[in-house]
Amino acid sequence: MEHTVFGLTEGQIAQFGLTFGVGAFILYMLFIVLNLARESKAGKFGSFILFLVLSLGMLGFVAKNVIQWILGI
Repeated sequence: MEHTVFGLTEGQIAQFGLTFGVGAFILYMLFIVLNLARESKAGKFGSFILFLVLSLGMLGFVAKNVIQWILGI
């Protein structure tokens, strides 16, 4: 017998938390990178490099979810 909370299984709750929780943290980290670029007065190219380098890990997480969605996994 599978236990449910508010009609959701443990797996559904974990998937929801992973998708939206990590998504919220990614948005917060992008805000931090933007703030870092502003405070350091990096300019356009410096800001681009900051976003590129500091956002590659986040891009991997988003790409994994997009690939799973496309393949229907």
